[in-house]
Amino acid sequence: MKKNIAVIMGGYSSEYEISIKSGTVVHKFLDRSKYNSFPILISHKKWVYQDEHGQEHPVDKSDFSISIEGQKVHFDCIFNAIHGTPGEDGLLQAYFELLDIPQTSCNHYQAALTFNKRDLLSTLKPYGVQCAKSHYLNEGDDINEETIIQKVGLPCFVKANRAGSSYGISKVHQQKELHPAITKAFAEDNQIIIESALEGTEVSVGVITYGSAVTVLPITEIVSENDFFDYEAKYLGKSEEITPARITETQKNKVTELAKFIYQTLGLKGYTRSEFIFVGDEPHLLEVNTTPGLTEASILPQQAKVAGISLEQLFGSAIEEAMR
Repeated sequence: MKKNIAVIMGGYSSEYEISIKSGTVVHKFLDRSKYNSFPILISHKKWVYQDEHGQEHPVDKSDFSISIEGQKVHFDCIFNAIHGTPGEDGLLQAYFELLDIPQTSCNHYQAALTFNKRDLLSTLKPYGVQCAKSHYLNEGDDINEETIIQKVGLPCFVKANRAGSSYGISKVHQQKELHPAITKAFAEDNQIIIESALEGTEVSVGVITYGSAVTVLPITEIVSENDFFDYEAKYLGKSEEITPARITETQKNKVTELAKFIYQTLGLKGYTRSEFIFVGDEPHLLEVNTTPGLTEASILPQQAKVAGISLEQLFGSAIEEAMR
């Protein structure tokens, strides 16, 4: 019997439209001989399934079901394609765990931890995971620009602590640029992180559970036309994404081992995509994404393709692993 799969997309953050694109691709490539796919739009205004005729069927939040022509439809698994809150920060993960419905992303604690850049880096530092020098600010804190620059140096990056797709991020070259960058980051989150700018090759490493085994996908090198890998570089063609990356065998081995170590140490599951910058041969962690982009042009699907894994196989495997 075919399984009912809810492909959730949308969300409450600036990444809403990007999530819609990811979810639409997942819905398109799910194997219809195995799965009944139901795209579910989640927004502040409504949670609905929109059928092929454009009719909306509200989600019953008490059990995450829908009704079609008077018949209740329950889901065997949730395919999570929501970037940002509430799909990447643990809120929906906790909800589905309480309802005992399998879902494709990591569990709620791991989602909340990885979505919070400060907490993630603080958790991994005792394991010897290297990262940039950083300074933290909460909204309302006194801002001493001299102290910040003395700690992290120039240039530096100012980032929203809990945001993705490079929303709220700035690269600061001069002290006069720091305050506007902080204001921009606080527009996305009430916590920000300011980090020293690391110079070196940037790579993205996909780690997934595939065929019941933790698998590191071919590594992607990021070459941005802009000053850094910002929104334009990610989504508007202002970057070159080279898979496999043009790195040495030593660098490849080190970042592969580190990405797998992080995945297993944190108890992650499903898809992850971690970003690193090499300083010499040493990979420095920037962040870990637990619901990465899933369009045909996104990095993780590109990596899967090089590994000989089709989108149908990639998405089907996530469902089977979640239900297992």
